[in-house]
Amino acid sequence: MGITCKRKLRAGRTVWQDASPPRVRAGRMRRGLHAEVLVVGAGVSGAMIAEALASAGLDVVIVDRRGPLAGSTPASTALLQYEIDTPLHVLARRIGRGRAERIWRRSRLALDALRERSRHLGIEAGLVNRDSLFLEGNELDAAGLHREAGARRRAGFEVNEIGPAEVRRRFGIKGRAALMSYDNLAANPLQLAAGFLRASINRGARLLAPVEIANLRFTARGVTAVTADRRTLRAEHVVFATGYEMLKGIPLKGHTIASTWAIATRPQPKALWSGACFIWEASDPYLYLRATPDGRIICGGEDEEFSDAAQRDALLPTKTARLELKLSRLMPGIDARADYA
Repeated sequence: MGITCKRKLRAGRTVWQDASPPRVRAGRMRRGLHAEVLVVGAGVSGAMIAEALASAGLDVVIVDRRGPLAGSTPASTALLQYEIDTPLHVLARRIGRGRAERIWRRSRLALDALRERSRHLGIEAGLVNRDSLFLEGNELDAAGLHREAGARRRAGFEVNEIGPAEVRRRFGIKGRAALMSYDNLAANPLQLAAGFLRASINRGARLLAPVEIANLRFTARGVTAVTADRRTLRAEHVVFATGYEMLKGIPLKGHTIASTWAIATRPQPKALWSGACFIWEASDPYLYLRATPDGRIICGGEDEEFSDAAQRDALLPTKTARLELKLSRLMPGIDARADYA
């Protein structure tokens, strides 16, 4: 039953679930509901979509089969970067310089828009600007980083090339050149999503959960959504913001879902690295790091190209140990033991 592919999205427990988790109250489904727009999914994507639609004056209903903020959003590490995973000069070789630069610029505009919208709405969510340190790795060596720096400068992005000696002095990381970019964004993803949900509700949106959409009937006037308990909701438009639980029937050509792991360490007994910037590698698989307001290190990576939940969950102890080891080797002297995984 249901029109989306159901998945067990995460295992373990994340640091956000214990760090003053926000609560957003959802109403119950009743018969005869009508809206201009039905948004399916009450995670961070659905929350931002609903707020944008409600702020435009549309009558919005949001539904979620689990409840608000209960899908993959709690597992986000919330390193909000305009730098996409494919380096700019590599992407330019694949699709052309003009298209690659437009993709990167749009990513930067999206990040800036999120920062500005959050400030406008008064959403705190631990939002803070963070620079980003991109370390040489098995995908890009020092010469590759130099090419990447040139591509970014041509596209209008500010970037600083840092040699191994300075990387070691400032960050305690040995033998690695790096690029420094500026003004990315760190957040608490649960608080961010809750802030946008509350803003949408304040503008008249209705949040209903748990509600599972089991079927859709399309007419000239719009769509009728039928729930798992056979109630109906009529809307002129429907938006699916269900993340990794994709709508059934969507073509999957070129699309795959991988598994990833992350840990959050114990609070560190001493100050973290310079500026508490994001740190990530030009490697496959790459390691990435960020700090939390209470001095923990979130470290993630170890991606695997499968999405089977049982197989993923069985690897959690092994992957946790690997992340602890990689983190301790990258930054000797820190306490890499995981409190959360």
